[in-house]
Amino acid sequence: MNFLFSLMTIIFLGTAFSYSIEARESRLSQNHRKMPSSPDSDYVEYLTSPETTSMNLPFSEAVRVGNMLYLSGVIGNIPGKKQLVSGGIKAETKQTMENMKRILERHGSSIDQIIKCQVMLADMKEWNAMNEVYLSYFSASRLPARSALGVNSLALNARVEIECMATVK
Repeated sequence: MNFLFSLMTIIFLGTAFSYSIEARESRLSQNHRKMPSSPDSDYVEYLTSPETTSMNLPFSEAVRVGNMLYLSGVIGNIPGKKQLVSGGIKAETKQTMENMKRILERHGSSIDQIIKCQVMLADMKEWNAMNEVYLSYFSASRLPARSALGVNSLALNARVEIECMATVK
């Protein structure tokens, strides 16, 4: 009788343990299968477009995490081509900002929703000229946080590259 009782206890505990593991695994897998529209901050979506994929670049043009959009560095290239606009730092900065604007809007954001930028300049002597164009894209009362640094060189020998973070509508 004790043997039968012990056997039944082992079977019952084994079944309960097995159910507990299955329930836990089910909850874990549900937590990691977020829908693209999920506002959860742990959802990550890697974003690109034909404009970027046509250039065969080794990165996503943006990554969305929850309601934040992180743009890769953007340069003043002609959209869809590995060719910079001509005209120097001002023309490149304008094209860079227009390229960023297009990427942001394509993925549910806008220039007005940028919260942080990092500006990389091939020559810090061009700071004022870049800054003149850059500032024309923002309201004086809503300037994003920003850092800037001089670099040795940029892709395609660009004069400026800007990456940013923005909220998504």
